[in-house]
Amino acid sequence: MNSIFALEPYMAEVASDLEAYFEEAFPAEWDMPEALLKSMRYSLDAGGKRLRPLLVVAACESLGGGREAAIRVAAAVEMVHTYSLVHDDLPAMDDDDLRRGKPTNHKVFGEAMAILAGDGLLTHAFYVIATLAKDGLLGAEAAIAIVSDLAEYAGPRGMVGGQVADMEGEQGITDLKRLEYIHLHKTSDLIMFSLLAGGRAAGATPEQLEALRTFGRGIGLAFQIQDDILDLVGDESKLGKKTQSDVKMEKVTYPYFLGIDGSREEVKRLSEEAKSAVENAGLQSAERLLAIADYLVERDR
Repeated sequence: MNSIFALEPYMAEVASDLEAYFEEAFPAEWDMPEALLKSMRYSLDAGGKRLRPLLVVAACESLGGGREAAIRVAAAVEMVHTYSLVHDDLPAMDDDDLRRGKPTNHKVFGEAMAILAGDGLLTHAFYVIATLAKDGLLGAEAAIAIVSDLAEYAGPRGMVGGQVADMEGEQGITDLKRLEYIHLHKTSDLIMFSLLAGGRAAGATPEQLEALRTFGRGIGLAFQIQDDILDLVGDESKLGKKTQSDVKMEKVTYPYFLGIDGSREEVKRLSEEAKSAVENAGLQSAERLLAIADYLVERDR
């Protein structure tokens, strides 16, 4: 890894703060069905890379922003990401049995509860962001901008649209440009949102937000291409899920078009372009974001 920033301790620190917030994210005084809360928390607490929360906090702190507001935004984006995974794993979607090394939500709680748990996580994310303004941690204008971005990047124009395109791709669409569209919207959009939200929480300028958007687009696409690679050559014990799933479902991937070596070169190229954007953005410190970009190129899980 080229960056001298110690990323692993930073990742662990952010994850620890995130877990601490999850303990208070659902108000104790709310009257909620216990089964629903258990199902939501089962997937939310399953661990994983926590990449999107990490990006929120890293972007915010790269601009000199504080951790408290960033962690709430990070929790919201992880709720949205987790809901998408719960729904992705359903029999009507990818029909997966394992997620992060554990049985998928519907295997434990049933399909109906898994659907409702995903719905609950998605809607609660917007509540969490609203509390930033209510509790005085962020100005109302910034909180509204974050909510608007989340609705755009996670919704039909963003992640959900990408998921639909992915399903259509399984029906025989094999164009590389279409595959890029799928990866950009199904995966990269939520990563872009994470960076923009962290930037907004720290009062980023329009120019800095644009640099964060460019960074997010590059590393988001690189991240998904790396996933395509790992699905073919990764270690199941490290990934926490079965490999070769794309092959079994006859999905087209970057290695299908470019080969393994060509896909690795594309990951490297995208990462370098992303790093260049934040290096020239006038951030207080870009080292966190640069280290994350390096990590994505080298990760094996």
